[in-house]
Amino acid sequence: MTRRTSQELRKRRHFRIRKRVSGTSERPRLNVFRSNVHIYAQVIDDASGHTLVAASTTEKDFREALDGQSKIVQSQAVGRRVAERALKAGVVKVVFDRGGYKYHGRIKALADSAREAGLDF
Repeated sequence: MTRRTSQELRKRRHFRIRKRVSGTSERPRLNVFRSNVHIYAQVIDDASGHTLVAASTTEKDFREALDGQSKIVQSQAVGRRVAERALKAGVVKVVFDRGGYKYHGRIKALADSAREAGLDF
């Protein structure tokens, strides 16, 4: 019996979630990816296969502003930024794709700050 890595298990959970969660042009998908250092969020229209808006901690101006902050604070800032960009692009309602991660910690912080900034999901 082989042991599965945590990445393999996350991928399996993500596929299970993606069977049910799909973004449309009226209600695109807010996708989250988390690495050990950075967090990425993008709003995707799966019907056309396009990313509408995106935000991450790798953006140059963002990196400088968030330098030395905790990962939770960085996640909250990314959630606010992706929500602001989505609202500017005319997206108000989204479906949340947690990417196979537990709805806890940085993922929860990003989702809550996106909700507070005006996204509906």
